[in-house]
Amino acid sequence: MSNNSEMAILMAAGMGTRMRPLTETKPKPLITVNSKPMIETVIDGLEERGVSKFLVVVGYLGEQFKYLEEKYENLKIVENKDYQTINNISSIRTVAEELITTENDCFICEADLYVSDKKLFAEELNHSCYFGKLVQGHSEDWVFDVNEYGRITRVGKVGDDQFNMVGVAWFKKEDAKLLGQLIKDAYGKAGYEDLFWDDVVNHNLDKLDLAVHEIQSTQITEIDTINELAEVDRSYSAF
Repeated sequence: MSNNSEMAILMAAGMGTRMRPLTETKPKPLITVNSKPMIETVIDGLEERGVSKFLVVVGYLGEQFKYLEEKYENLKIVENKDYQTINNISSIRTVAEELITTENDCFICEADLYVSDKKLFAEELNHSCYFGKLVQGHSEDWVFDVNEYGRITRVGKVGDDQFNMVGVAWFKKEDAKLLGQLIKDAYGKAGYEDLFWDDVVNHNLDKLDLAVHEIQSTQITEIDTINELAEVDRSYSAF
C-alpha cells in the first residue's frame, strides 16, 4: 500500500441506458449488487486502502448521490453540467483544476463497478498505471498494447490476448497534474465532444509513462447490462 496521500475521482455522470428500465429512476452506480450500491463497493475498497479524499462527478439524476457526502468523510459531489452532450472527457474536465493543483497521487475510477474483493486496492503502486485483466482470445472492449518493457503503447478498443481495461487507473502526483492539463487543453478542440478521457491519455503516451497493473477478473466486475447484473446478483434474474 502506498504511504503517500491519495485522492480518488469517481465518474458517476452517465445515464446507463443499457440497463433500462432499472436506470430510468436511479443512476447506474447506485444500483445495488448483493445489497450494496455499486459505487459504495468502490469507495469502501479505496477507503480501506487509506484514500483520504473523494470527488464524485455526477450528472444524470445527480441529486441522488448527495447522501454520500453524509455517509463518507472527505467526500465531495461535483456536478458535470455537460454530461448529456459531451462524452466522459467532460467529467474529468470538471475536476481538471483539482488534478492540476493536486499534491496527491490519484485514482480515477468508473463508479459503476462491483468490487467483490477489496484486496484489489491493497497493493503498493509505484508507477502510474491502468488496472487490467488478461483476456485470452479476441476482445472488442478497451485494451492495452504493451511494449517489451511493460509500458503501454496504445489505449484503445479491440485486441487479442491482451490486458483489458477494468475501469480503474492510478496516477502519481506529477502525472495527475499533467493529465489535468492535457484534458484542459483538449477540451474545446475539434471533435472533443466525442472523446473518452482515455483517448486523451492515448494521444499523449509520449508524455504519460504508464504500465498495466494486473488484477484477477474475479476481483471486480464492470456491469453494463441487466444480463451481466443478473450473473452477479441472481435477484435480478426476473428482469
